[in-house]
Amino acid sequence: MSRLFGSVRARATLGATLVVAVALVAAGTAVLLSLRSNLIGEAGTQAERSARAVASELAARTPYDKLSGLDGDDSPVQIVDADGRLVAVSEDLRRITGTATTDVTPQSPKPDDDDDSGDDSDDSDDSDDDSGESLAPGEISAETTFSNGSATIDGDTEDYRFAAVEVETDDRGRLTVHAGAPLAAEHSAVRTALTVMLIGFPLLLTVVGAVTWRVTGRALRPVEGIRSEMAAITASEDLARRVPEPATHDEIARLARTTNETLAALEASVERQRRFVADASHELRSPIASLRTQLEVAAAHPELLDLDGAVEDTVRLQHLAADLLLLARLDAGERPADARVDLSALAREEAAGRTGVTVDAEPAEVTGSRGQLGRVLANLLDNGRRHARERVTVTVRQEGDWAVLGVADDGEGVAEADRERIFERFVRLDAARSRDDGGAGLGLAIARDVAVRHGGTLTASAAPTGGALFELRLPLAR
Repeated sequence: MSRLFGSVRARATLGATLVVAVALVAAGTAVLLSLRSNLIGEAGTQAERSARAVASELAARTPYDKLSGLDGDDSPVQIVDADGRLVAVSEDLRRITGTATTDVTPQSPKPDDDDDSGDDSDDSDDSDDDSGESLAPGEISAETTFSNGSATIDGDTEDYRFAAVEVETDDRGRLTVHAGAPLAAEHSAVRTALTVMLIGFPLLLTVVGAVTWRVTGRALRPVEGIRSEMAAITASEDLARRVPEPATHDEIARLARTTNETLAALEASVERQRRFVADASHELRSPIASLRTQLEVAAAHPELLDLDGAVEDTVRLQHLAADLLLLARLDAGERPADARVDLSALAREEAAGRTGVTVDAEPAEVTGSRGQLGRVLANLLDNGRRHARERVTVTVRQEGDWAVLGVADDGEGVAEADRERIFERFVRLDAARSRDDGGAGLGLAIARDVAVRHGGTLTASAAPTGGALFELRLPLAR
């Protein structure tokens, strides 16, 4: 079952069909109940009209055998006196239920009723008191009582809606007229409507399911295209491929565009990683080869050992390894610490011991890692001293919600075309190609990555003295 409804298409079709089925059942039930109620109400109205017509004739002192309502073939009528005795009934009535009495044979009046009319009047008054409604002679009650039952007329048995109406007569006392109207029309209409629903509802649900299945399939077809292309990209490991983008402007089109953007970013990241590994291997190979050569020469000719060169290559390897490790941690998404750092105090600490560096700083606290921010400032100072003629100036100031740390030198500066390229990894400008003087080309790349991780920026521009100016902008601590 879980595999059968494991697709979005199947679940959407099932859900839509179930919702429509519930709505149809609810609507059909309401229609049937309303139809039945209306038809029963119409039958009750018809029965009430028949009962009141007979009651009007009784109020006019029409004899029982002259009543026009007793000769009908399809409307059963009973007339019951105040004692509950059947005094008149319609012709051909053989059985009846649902009225005051099941008798179908009229009973003769008691002898006392014929002899003493005064007693009849008293009994009539008592009946008035017992019924709860006082009626004058010849008056018909305004209240009607309804009930359901059945009757057999001339061998045909049907269900009826009965209406009971009371009438006060001069000569026969309080009488109750029960008249019925057939419910055959109600039964027939309800059966017809139910049959139509039982036949139509499954057909309608089938149409809804088929349409939903087709529409959902057409809507999800681009998703299947995206999925198959992603599977092919994963199998081929070709990140240059892209998924098809539908020409629509819906959620699936946005999904395709976002997927392609993710693939582009992943391709750039993988390419960047490949270049990083290649450049790191290249940078590591040179000092390792130099160190090995020195050690091999020293092993063969100890007197030719260049100890200072070996130490220098070892230190360079140590720094390069530390830079690569820091870059790896930054690429892995390492979050900076949540400590408060005073950039002015940090600038004075890093400038101490470096010749030709002056500091002009005002207090400015930021939030982050003191060690990483110290590394940024150290890299900027080393870069400035490497290219400065005489001096390097460090400034710290506040601009709105930002702390701005500037490192300027009086060297030749950085050409405008190279002011972004110098922040790429293992990039050294022509003037700094010497590994002895220019380093591995990771200092500025590390500085910018740390700045971005701290929610800031690091840019290069021209200094007022003509050299290069590096500005680190970080949000002030709150």
